[in-house]
Amino acid sequence: MAIKSRDRSKLPADFRKQYRVPDFGKGFRLKDVDPGEKTAFPDRLNAETEMAADIARIDVSQDILWAQGKQALLAVFQAMDAGGKDGTMRKVFGPVDPLGIIATSFKKPSDRELAQDYLWRVHQVVPAKGMIGLFNRSHYEDVLVVRVHEWAPLEKIEERYDQINAFEKHLAENGVTILKFFLHISKEKQKERLQERINNPAKRWKFNPGDLEERKLWKQYMEAYESALRRCSAPWAPWYVIPADRNWYRNALVARIVRLTLEEMDLKYPPAPKGIEKMVVE
Repeated sequence: MAIKSRDRSKLPADFRKQYRVPDFGKGFRLKDVDPGEKTAFPDRLNAETEMAADIARIDVSQDILWAQGKQALLAVFQAMDAGGKDGTMRKVFGPVDPLGIIATSFKKPSDRELAQDYLWRVHQVVPAKGMIGLFNRSHYEDVLVVRVHEWAPLEKIEERYDQINAFEKHLAENGVTILKFFLHISKEKQKERLQERINNPAKRWKFNPGDLEERKLWKQYMEAYESALRRCSAPWAPWYVIPADRNWYRNALVARIVRLTLEEMDLKYPPAPKGIEKMVVE
């Protein structure tokens, strides 16, 4: 069995071009993307119905990906605080066989990680062939938070864009399909979600007082994100900017993009042993 990616009549609507950052950011401006935009689906019910179908197909593709054992999929998630990285990963990939998925959350680097080059800890957890890998934050922190807080000189940040492109190209040339999602929320929606974490006892564990200090640097973060999106959206590792003010819309878009990408990866179950049709289990 194979995923027949070339039969476009059997695939759902493809919104990728609408949300993809052009290669190396030609003409792209982050301020042109509305975080509250919702034109891909007519309403929430339709989006959630189609998302369920997309997730079912992701599950089928993941099974074939695992069986084939020749390729991997890496999905990178970046967002401002409260942007929905955890929620998106849970909604889109939660129903998929967990044995075929590895999720990594990148926190503050350890002393050992700081003693290596900044890409070292990332390469350690790139998904193996047959796996889907999810990055909650990623190597892009070294051109985002590091840039905003000026923890490295600007010339070093400039070098890192090219290094990241080369790193991702190396992965792509060795069987890793890369998708990168920036979950784009508005400053107003972030305020609402952070306040909800404060007000709701069940969500207070998510609240970090440091988020309020980072929020004061919103303009600097938007500039850093725009630079990263422009400089590092490549044919082999595209960035998608996902309007994220509505959780249901955000999740449905990511599910659709993941589904279509998997179905274009020429996934096939490996051939059965010769003569299996004549074998009988006694």
